[in-house]
Amino acid sequence: MSVRALVLIDGEHYAPVVRDALQALPYEVVAALLVGGTEKLREAGADDYGVPLVAALDDVEVDLVVDLSDEPVLGPSERFLWASRALALGVPYAGADFRFEPPSFQRVASPSLAVIGLGKRVGKTAVAGHVARLLGHERRVAVVAMGRGGPAEPELLEEPPTLDDLLALSRSGRHAASDHFEAAALAGVPAIGCRRAGGGLAGATFTSNVLDGALLAAQLDPDLLVFDGSGAALPPVETDARILVTNAGHDPRAGLNAYRVLISDLVVDTGGSDRDAIRSISDVPVVAAELRLRPAEPLGGRRTAVFTTGPAPTDALDAEIVHVSRNLARRDALRAELEDVDAEVYLVELKAAAVDVVAEAAIARGAEVVLAANDVVSTELDERVLALVPDRSRA
Repeated sequence: MSVRALVLIDGEHYAPVVRDALQALPYEVVAALLVGGTEKLREAGADDYGVPLVAALDDVEVDLVVDLSDEPVLGPSERFLWASRALALGVPYAGADFRFEPPSFQRVASPSLAVIGLGKRVGKTAVAGHVARLLGHERRVAVVAMGRGGPAEPELLEEPPTLDDLLALSRSGRHAASDHFEAAALAGVPAIGCRRAGGGLAGATFTSNVLDGALLAAQLDPDLLVFDGSGAALPPVETDARILVTNAGHDPRAGLNAYRVLISDLVVDTGGSDRDAIRSISDVPVVAAELRLRPAEPLGGRRTAVFTTGPAPTDALDAEIVHVSRNLARRDALRAELEDVDAEVYLVELKAAAVDVVAEAAIARGAEVVLAANDVVSTELDERVLALVPDRSRA
């Protein structure tokens, strides 16, 4: 069976050279797309490439996009953008010495929504928890979380884990700060923990047990499943909608990040994203959001040390803040600074070394440990999320 191909060409090659190259390709070339360059073009429209010219990748249905261009017309960043566009159409993108395959997604029986990120520490899990709480008011919602420290077999948490539960897990050798523990403890909905290993440029993983996790979640008969991605890796699920979370630390045009923008229905900017760059890729709506720490229990004005993975503000906390650490993900630095902490309460995000380092240090000193949620504050987000939810998932 022949492979139907659309070929990207440029005007820095003479038309006869391009025409011969198209004929030599081992594909059925059905069209070409001129991506720029004029040096070797004749009069407008006078060059004959032997195949029809189209104006966009989706003007013709193909099995493959072949990049026959070169610098200076298409440099690396421009090629990644074209690759992102092809992958977003579900079509592989290949050149002389490269080939990108679109990630594979499988449909699940339950209505679903995915929260994905342009990278780590953008507030993705906070947004997933916010979405789950928002939609959980009138629906049966469960979170399926995918992480690099997740369990070997999908794990269902129907009740929030206590600190003692988390400590017991950590002492048994488990990673007790996986995202499903955070979702179950702080979002107030059932959560299924899954694992993944590796992450490709477009977000595919080498291995994951997310599909098994989705089957486990289906046993809850949910109205909606919220899939929480991992870093820049995508849950391998064909969801009804996707929300992309990003911030100033991630360039939406770098690598295949544009692919993630193109397959998303909403972008949540948790601080300083390049919105012009996002708009140059897609007309997807972008909403601003702020992350604010919320203690799971009252602090009561006590002397409190705060431990987070990012710049979560502490000015609104009802406590005497005696120490703020952003080193939860840096164990050596965290252990070093803990030696000098003197506090009644250790307020900690449930991430990274929250349990095995911070909670253990607090307990050894007779201090109280309070978990901190990251509340997502936005004037637009809730309305946008409600508009994304499929009608069939409404109770």
